[in-house]
Amino acid sequence: MSKVWRYGDHVDTDVIIPARYLNISDFNELAEHAMEDSKENLTVNFAANVKPGDIVVAGKNFGCGSSREHAPIVLKVKGVKCIIADSFARIFYRNAINIGLPVLEIGTDVEKIEAGDELDVDMAKGEIKIVNKNITIKTKPLPEFIQKIADCGGLINYLKGEQ
Repeated sequence: MSKVWRYGDHVDTDVIIPARYLNISDFNELAEHAMEDSKENLTVNFAANVKPGDIVVAGKNFGCGSSREHAPIVLKVKGVKCIIADSFARIFYRNAINIGLPVLEIGTDVEKIEAGDELDVDMAKGEIKIVNKNITIKTKPLPEFIQKIADCGGLINYLKGEQ
């Protein structure tokens, strides 16, 4: 089971990883600043408290703003299992897939998921179980080729394996 880190609408890439840190080339060090500028971070420091396997859940247009690849990378480095949102900015969505970080777009059903909920996510089936509420959300499963990219750890690894 995975713990939920809940965010609102229009979380942009400057919130996910502030531009003032982009001179850091070590992604592990850079990831220590993930979500630092989010209003939710005022109460609980994401980077210091996120655990491998935790899930980020957000509203509409997650990852909007600049097209920096650093944003999904720092979330993956921190161990985020997947990101579930009402909708994603298209470039963030693609960047996440390219690095092997699964993303699920579930529309307004995202409103059923709250911070601290415990989720069991089956991306192949398109099933999200909110364990502590005994609720199951059905959504489109990840397409098989995207699941394969995630399983390989990203597009480059996937392509290397296909040769």
